[in-house]
Amino acid sequence: MQQAYMRLNYLALGLLSVFWGCKNQTKEATATILAGEIVNPTSDQVVLLKGEIPQDTAYLDAENRFTFRLDNLEDGLYAFNHHPEYQYVFLQQGDSMQVRLNTVAFDESLVFSGQGEQINNYLIDLFLQDEREEEIVRRDFVKLEPIAFGEKLDSIRDLKNRELAELNADGELSPEASEMASSCISYQDFYYREGYPFWHRSVSGDKMLHELPEDFYAYRSAVNYENAKLTYLRPYYDFMKYHIGNIAFMSCQEACKGKPMEVSDQLHFNRHQLQLIDSLVAKGDLRDNLFRTVALNYLLKHDTAENFNVFMDEFHEYSPNNQHLAEIETLHGNIQQLQPGAELPAIALTDHQGETVMLNSLASSSEELIIYFWSGPQLNHLGNINKKIRELKASPAYKKHRFIGICLRTDKTRWEEIMQQYSMNPEDQYWTSDFEAVVQKLLVYHPFKSLFVADGKIVDGFANLSYVGTK
Repeated sequence: MQQAYMRLNYLALGLLSVFWGCKNQTKEATATILAGEIVNPTSDQVVLLKGEIPQDTAYLDAENRFTFRLDNLEDGLYAFNHHPEYQYVFLQQGDSMQVRLNTVAFDESLVFSGQGEQINNYLIDLFLQDEREEEIVRRDFVKLEPIAFGEKLDSIRDLKNRELAELNADGELSPEASEMASSCISYQDFYYREGYPFWHRSVSGDKMLHELPEDFYAYRSAVNYENAKLTYLRPYYDFMKYHIGNIAFMSCQEACKGKPMEVSDQLHFNRHQLQLIDSLVAKGDLRDNLFRTVALNYLLKHDTAENFNVFMDEFHEYSPNNQHLAEIETLHGNIQQLQPGAELPAIALTDHQGETVMLNSLASSSEELIIYFWSGPQLNHLGNINKKIRELKASPAYKKHRFIGICLRTDKTRWEEIMQQYSMNPEDQYWTSDFEAVVQKLLVYHPFKSLFVADGKIVDGFANLSYVGTK
């Protein structure tokens, strides 16, 4: 791991004199520079955000390079967005960093060099490690009994803390950077522990949650609900979502005995979550964001209009000035547009010949369609999708269906390469440059999202392709 944190700087050496040649000026010494080069760009710009608020926009030059120069920077966690991808970056005043990445493998190719590189290379390595690690935890470790599961997590956390201690011993991290890295480690660990009871029940087939040792949740005493610096840190927020849901479920099991409840798909449970957020998180973006997450998850469960109104009345009571209210109302409207009998929305797509095609024009009264989604950065998922479609095409029930793929979050040239690489029928493949419009209007919130269309009308706007043909 240590070699990963000492990534070579040679990628940026030829550019350093261009970006930081004015060091003799006092003003330059207090400025913060974030510059970089993007291979295979998918947009002409990079946006720097603090939380969800854009701070500055830098446009790519003829050589796909960009530069941010920031005076009077507030130290902390930021994010840079090169549509449709984003990743966070920890900045402190006076940092001078070069970033290089290739959008074909955005996170995996990301390298920082210059002043501030240590914490940022550490964070991206930790992010990638967590992605690999979570798959093992949720596939293998959750089968273990609670004590053995905890011991596995203890080993992982101890190893990460030793690596962080080595960086601190070398004096490579500021106290603020070290605190951010430590929070990443702690809250990723907490996240696994919060999820364990439910993941274990799922893999074991048990109907009841496993009985846990009395000290299983001892780590909760270290949870900080008011640290605004962590609000947009991924492990922290992932933990908070599971934490709120876990406590809401457990407390309801005690207080609401005799009332049937399924996690995340009933008005009853989500009202518990609203009440819990209100009691635990007093103010700030974390409060608004958690309310938003509960509302979006509830809406996507397609409850009745009457129950939705009850939920929204309570939502407004707890969070009347929520900054995400317009988004929530828009989602509700888009859900109504995908109900059975509705027409497909008019969304511009591009076919394999480069021509613009409107999505609703694909719905012929004489054809039955199954529309699915995929993206270049998730080729394993594409492999699974293609396998599923081959199975369905071989089934008598789906022989007459036309399967239409829509590619998201991928450069057009890369889309064309992948179609050829995977021997996909180009007549049934479409690409969109407006990723957000497709996601919002068609509600593409899980990888196997699909739509069924017949007689020119929506039959099922919320199908899960992985379940199709299994009954």
